[in-house]
Amino acid sequence: MENQLEKRYGLITAICVVVGIVVGSGVFFKAEKILVCTDGRTTLGILAWLIGGIIMVSCAYVFGILASRHEKCNGIVDYADEMCGEKYGYIVGWFMATIYYPTLTSVLAWVTARYFSVLVGWDITGGQCMVLAGFLLILAYVNNSLSPVIAGKVQVATTVIKFIPLLLMAIVGTIFGLHSGMTVQNFSYVTQDAGPAGTALFTAVCATSFAYEGWIVATSINSEIKDSKKNLPRALFAGTLIIVFIYIVYYIGLAGAVDNETMMAGGETAAKIAFTTVFTRIGGTGVFVLIVISCYGVLNGLMMANVRGFYSLAIRGKGYNPKMFSQVDPVTNMPTNASILGLLIAGWWLLYFYGANLTDPWFGPFCFDTSELPIITIYAMYIPLFVVLIKKIRNYNITPIVPVVAILGSLFMVAAAIISHQMAVIFYLIIFAVIILIGLPRMNPVPLDKLK
Repeated sequence: MENQLEKRYGLITAICVVVGIVVGSGVFFKAEKILVCTDGRTTLGILAWLIGGIIMVSCAYVFGILASRHEKCNGIVDYADEMCGEKYGYIVGWFMATIYYPTLTSVLAWVTARYFSVLVGWDITGGQCMVLAGFLLILAYVNNSLSPVIAGKVQVATTVIKFIPLLLMAIVGTIFGLHSGMTVQNFSYVTQDAGPAGTALFTAVCATSFAYEGWIVATSINSEIKDSKKNLPRALFAGTLIIVFIYIVYYIGLAGAVDNETMMAGGETAAKIAFTTVFTRIGGTGVFVLIVISCYGVLNGLMMANVRGFYSLAIRGKGYNPKMFSQVDPVTNMPTNASILGLLIAGWWLLYFYGANLTDPWFGPFCFDTSELPIITIYAMYIPLFVVLIKKIRNYNITPIVPVVAILGSLFMVAAAIISHQMAVIFYLIIFAVIILIGLPRMNPVPLDKLK
């Protein structure tokens, strides 16, 4: 078929997509925030990482079960179609294409630019940083749209590279901290200004949602994975377990690098302070360069999904102008028109992120954190799938405990978002509703023969 993408990715690439999209930005970007949220209570921070990890693994396991049964184009849309009907599947797909993929992709463009700016001394909200963020967004698009095979190799390479600073901090930071007494000091740290542990834990787990998010993006290339019904479930489960382990040992290593007060006060330079402190003798700045590369690896992985968002709707005959957006370039074997639209929408969300979070608010009360709230929305959208799976549990030959844990975890994430973001949730949901309403007129499929 002229509009079908070829199978080009194996199990290793699939695992690297899962691990590479998640690991490499949020763990650096949110580690300092989690420390602040918990008022420097390291054990509470580790508990937040563990809870967020359990939620991620349980959800990934359920999607692994669904992946072993269903395969079409863009996994989560396939699963929503099969479990809750085509209309619900379309709403999920429209949300992913217009909000979820492009918001996360745009944030990662800025996060990558941010760490490069810290490295060279630029203002992380200044013109230089934002121009670089736009350039990185376009670079990731070009890499994915013109050469998807190379994009897969980039994902594998950057995944390997990003483990270097994480494992170095986990091992060397822990040894350094135990020798200097910093680890014991940070684990014993208590401040008189500490708020209630319950509220702090909810806020911290909400922050982990960004650090742990991205694994679902691997399902967007399910139709391009070789032997997808076997390899995608393996990649989801193995990848998420690796991620939880790496994050927790990194956070423990971080506790041995510098004292909690310095980390909390460090802001955007906190990660650099920690790495420079521990690795002064072996080139702390050089290790920090690897963080920049690892962040770009996450951006590359997210762009893999972003450029396929509208294609996954169009190939079903849905969305605006499905004939145009279902076309696959015969040379690159990529949906070029859908890719360009995905890039443009990501560019808009990058502009929104700047106006809502990095400067004096441009949008009044309609300013929200695009690095967290869209993620919480997807957890809410998982719940109907998990409920239906429980009803059909005999067909899937699994224990209901796993989807029940996934439901409870998703509800926890939603509650954490409401507690953490408060009124911003309401204004975000208004924007969410408007975008969904824009897509509803194109919910019904156009007969496939009219697309040719």
